[in-house]
Amino acid sequence: MNEYDSNRILDLTKKINYTSTNNIKEADCYVLNTCHIREKATDKVYHDIGRVKKEFRNKKKPIVLIAGCVAQAEGDILLEREKYIDAIVGPQSYHEINKIILSIKDKDKKINLTEFEAIEKFDELKLTKNSNSKISSFLTIQEGCDKFCKFCVVPYTRGPEYSRPLSEIISEANQLVYNGSREIILLGQNVNAYNFKNKRLSDLLYLLSEIKNLQRIRYTTSHPKDFTLDLIEAHGKCAKLMPLLHLPVQSGSTKILKNMNRNHSIKQYLEIINRLKEKNSSIKFSSDFIIAYPGETKDDFEKTISLVKEVGFINSYSFIFSPRPGTPAGNLQEVDSKIAKERLFIFQHIADEIKKNYRKKLINSNAKVLFENKIKNENKFFGRDEYFNSVIVNSREDLTGKIRNVKINQCNQNTLFGEVITDTQHKEHAA
Repeated sequence: MNEYDSNRILDLTKKINYTSTNNIKEADCYVLNTCHIREKATDKVYHDIGRVKKEFRNKKKPIVLIAGCVAQAEGDILLEREKYIDAIVGPQSYHEINKIILSIKDKDKKINLTEFEAIEKFDELKLTKNSNSKISSFLTIQEGCDKFCKFCVVPYTRGPEYSRPLSEIISEANQLVYNGSREIILLGQNVNAYNFKNKRLSDLLYLLSEIKNLQRIRYTTSHPKDFTLDLIEAHGKCAKLMPLLHLPVQSGSTKILKNMNRNHSIKQYLEIINRLKEKNSSIKFSSDFIIAYPGETKDDFEKTISLVKEVGFINSYSFIFSPRPGTPAGNLQEVDSKIAKERLFIFQHIADEIKKNYRKKLINSNAKVLFENKIKNENKFFGRDEYFNSVIVNSREDLTGKIRNVKINQCNQNTLFGEVITDTQHKEHAA
């Protein structure tokens, strides 16, 4: 979502004649768009500001803006501690960025703008053309969270759940496809909580499928509590919806889920998984896990291991519990650090073995790959298969934006390597 927001910030600032630069030394305005999910996010802000200070030690200082969730959560502290910062802009206020920049240039004053009104932001953005032309593009459809998981800072930095009007999303999707996008990844803190005038995520998926040159649709991130039957049905009916679902569970223990205020059990989670498999036998899953959440026992941890083995997640993102200031879990007694690290090591070893075994089975198989770009200075192209696996092939043909059948020849932990199957090879294989 920060990548989407950053692109939209750039679209907005073009209206006051700013363009992006890859050379920090050329910058007249420096925007650091931040995330507050993980620990030490604030430290990274100060580190980056230090880097800017060093670059501009003997030059005119650029306008320095801190945007995003760290700005929302710790704006006053940032302004007080780091005088080099000119303005703080929360994630629901960045549509005001042009006014902020012009105001700083004219009046040389500090600004802290951390409103929580998502409607105003998207009203402004719908008037601003999305210029992103990547083959695979992000599109925010929902923001905020009403779940209040005890470990999570999002409800306090992004505000309550808000769903964008259906017509705005379709319009922006059409613009992205016109720009050259062939895949759209729908974004939301709780993307499957999308609900605008009784139109849900499933309705949006069907409408997007009607866009002629849009070839693939994905969405992230979902909450099990919002996984409705109509959305499960869409996974069987919507041909453009890719068969990989990221569905965070956080723990394999229902007791820990209750302590987290996740509002679902492992039984309910597995029911969703099994129903999805019934509708689409080729579907696969990835998930997020918090290891050593306060109160996690050895038995709770072993239940998490059992869940990973049972579902066979092809990707698992795992972290030791990181207390976020201001959240209900922020002051809980943490699991001993040594035990936490041991559990993370065990978990990641098992999760990696599952991933390795899955990827080994892909060797000598065929995959449909949407190619996104040419690798610089090489006759190689990068793309992703239907399960979001990275794939690299050699080719003299420009494959950008095209879907090709690829035979997978080898793999490593992160990438598949293969060759494009020609029409002749395809016919011989079919025969």
